[in-house]
Amino acid sequence: MAEIYERWVAAHGVIILAPTYWYQSPSPLKLMIDRMVCADGGNPDPTTTHGKHVAEAKRIEQQGWDYPKHVAGRAYGVVVHGDVAGVEAHRRNLTDWLDWMGLIDAGAAAKLDRYIGYYEPYYNSHDALDADKAVQEEASNVSRAVVEAVKALRAGRLRQPDKHLKSPRPK
Repeated sequence: MAEIYERWVAAHGVIILAPTYWYQSPSPLKLMIDRMVCADGGNPDPTTTHGKHVAEAKRIEQQGWDYPKHVAGRAYGVVVHGDVAGVEAHRRNLTDWLDWMGLIDAGAAAKLDRYIGYYEPYYNSHDALDADKAVQEEASNVSRAVVEAVKALRAGRLRQPDKHLKSPRPK
């Protein structure tokens, strides 16, 4: 996870591309999301609590932890696909999470959910994806939208409108 966290921190933009498994993210993606708690305002320096010492962590939080959003301000795109059900809910869950983390969506073209091989057998689902040139182009558009958003962020033309608002419920 340390390597993944470093990559998130170094990135100017991220794209999550995932299959939908009965309305849900694959378990490795869900595990990463769960472990990204430090990026959402958790303690980025575990040396302050000397490992997992709950009393020390509580004391730090009681002293006024500000819940900094460590990966906020990066552009994002999401591509989810499935063959039966749940792609819309899956995409919304991922984009809601990324919004909560303070990332900036790269526009409507950067959020894609599609059915591929709808109600077809599993054994040839890769064939259905290979044949679907339109969905491949839509996924490329997600990448293009994120690239444009990153360029705009770097140039100061794209800003996070609510960046300076202080949440009355920071966690």
